[in-house]
Amino acid sequence: MKKRTQLVHGGTKRSQWGELSEAIFLTQGFAYDSAEQAEGRFIDCAPDEYIYARYGNPTVRMFEERIALLEGAEDGFATASGMAAVNGALVSMLKAGDHVVSARALFGSCLYILETILPRFGVEVTFVDGADLEQWRAAVRPDTKAVFFESMSNPTLELVDIEGVAKIAHAQGALVLVDNVFSTPVYSDAIAQGADVVIYSATKHIDGQGRVLGGVILGTKDFIRGVVEPYMKHTGGSMSPFTAWVLLKGIETIDLRVRAQTDSAMAVARALEGKPGVANVIYPGLESHPQYALMLRQLGKGGTMLSIDLAGGKAAAFRFLNALEVILISNNLGDAKSIATHPATTTHQRLAPELRASLGITEGLIRLSLGIEDPEDLVEDVLQALAAV
Repeated sequence: MKKRTQLVHGGTKRSQWGELSEAIFLTQGFAYDSAEQAEGRFIDCAPDEYIYARYGNPTVRMFEERIALLEGAEDGFATASGMAAVNGALVSMLKAGDHVVSARALFGSCLYILETILPRFGVEVTFVDGADLEQWRAAVRPDTKAVFFESMSNPTLELVDIEGVAKIAHAQGALVLVDNVFSTPVYSDAIAQGADVVIYSATKHIDGQGRVLGGVILGTKDFIRGVVEPYMKHTGGSMSPFTAWVLLKGIETIDLRVRAQTDSAMAVARALEGKPGVANVIYPGLESHPQYALMLRQLGKGGTMLSIDLAGGKAAAFRFLNALEVILISNNLGDAKSIATHPATTTHQRLAPELRASLGITEGLIRLSLGIEDPEDLVEDVLQALAAV
């Protein structure tokens, strides 16, 4: 089945009543026919058998199977949030004395895990410029256990060459872990390009309507069931059945939504490029983006996100944000509603000013997540907000 068909039908399990919409198995426990059956499940639980919702649930399993089909992964483990997925994927496989190489350009919470949490437990982390393959090559060592990066960084939309980094990492026996949120499962082919583990915040494009928190870790069956599942089921980061059902409904339309959002992002980027007061428009779909060729090879489309750097700094950014009429101010992304964020004072405010500057997060930077509104309305909105600046 092609992707859009898998989005509607993949992984569906029906009860004896043959319901059309996936059922919500809103239960934390499961009854056994006998004491012997209960004993057997704790010894060797079959794929369609369940013990406790923290370990697995039929609705959650439908979501895991559907997103794994979409991504081309052997298996997946659904988590309570995107950050639970990032933390679970890393911590489940690492121990004191291990070495990790990570791109420096990361979402604030991801950076906190790599910069603060992992070193606290004896894991050595080396940070590199994610776009520079030579820095990856110099940093990856024979004792490196994993490399980690956002395939498209938040909020400066810098691409990391998945295939290039994977070749460097695999030559030393390291696993490649990719946070793929901005790339989306619609455009990404990260596993085919060399990623061993792909992580999504399902809160974003997969739900796409701002309703629930969720995440998922995707990879080989051995990694998901042998490494991730034991850690996650004992530490409590699993997804609720209701959340899984909401995400199943969201994933049915993700292809339609993301493609429409991408068209709007391109329209807004072109409308803003070269306008007075705009120091830079950062959008991988523009020919002016320094990694345009890599975007074509790795994704094919520029995606739903763009950033603009206003020449007037924070004052100009705040005037722009406050003048928006259709686009909402929020720190979410990937929503059906268009959203604007000022990273320096919100999502990345905990970073030292020097680090923000080194990552390109200026006081004038605004991150835009384009929704499914009419593109002409969005273009008109950003232009009138720019005029207010």
